[in-house]
Amino acid sequence: MNLIAYTDGGARNNPGPAGIGIVIMDADTGEHLEEHAEYIGETTNNQAEYRAVIHALERAVALGAKSFELRTDSKLVVEQMNGNWKVKEPGIMLRVVEARGICRQLSSCRFKHVPRAQNAKADELANKAMDRGMGREV
Repeated sequence: MNLIAYTDGGARNNPGPAGIGIVIMDADTGEHLEEHAEYIGETTNNQAEYRAVIHALERAVALGAKSFELRTDSKLVVEQMNGNWKVKEPGIMLRVVEARGICRQLSSCRFKHVPRAQNAKADELANKAMDRGMGREV
C-alpha cells in the first residue's frame, strides 16, 4: 500500500495550546482513509508540527504502508527531515530521531513541502483540535 499524509501542527501564542491535524490517503486511488485531530496540550508550534509527523508515520506503519509520502506546509520540518537543515534545538532533535526511526520501518519514506492552500484540511483539523482544547465550541 502506498500512502500520502497531509499534516499540520500549531500552537496558539507559541508556546501555548496546541493541536495536530492529519489526513491520510491511498496514493494509488486517492481514497481518503482517515483523518485525525488531537489537542496535545501546551507546547511550541515546532513541537506540534513534529507530533503530527510522528502520528502520521505511526499510522502509516499500522496501516501496512510500504511507500509513504508526508506533505506539509512546514518548510522547517521538510528540510530538517530531508537532512538539508541542521536541527539546533535538543527537543526537536528527539522528535527528528523518533520520526526517522519510524521511517526505517517503511520501504520508502519521503517528505514534501506543499503550499498552505494544499494543506487546508490538515490545518482545519489542527485548529479544531486547538479550539476544543481551549474549551471553545467546535
